[in-house]
Amino acid sequence: MVPFAETPEPPYYAVIFASVLSDDAADYPGMAARMLELARQQPGFLGVESARDTGLGITVSYWKDEASIRQWRDQVEHVAARKMGREKWYAAYSLRVARVERDYRLVPPA
Repeated sequence: MVPFAETPEPPYYAVIFASVLSDDAADYPGMAARMLELARQQPGFLGVESARDTGLGITVSYWKDEASIRQWRDQVEHVAARKMGREKWYAAYSLRVARVERDYRLVPPA
């Protein structure tokens, strides 16, 4: 199985979240799993791709439109998790929102 999100034909949107965890992030994995569970329930959510090594983590979530991204941003549990991230879990992070215009893939045959 290829771990790529099953996105539709463009255009759609990508939220690119890159982070470095702080030394006080032992409870981060549980919250990250909960946020993924919640995101998958949101209208307009298309998929996610994520990777983390010992330093940098990158999660790219895909959304139908900017309104869907705003709804996710304003989801109550997500608001609380973002606050905890700023106060406790992240030593640094960046968030970018981009419109996907083209999507090319090479995947192995099924």
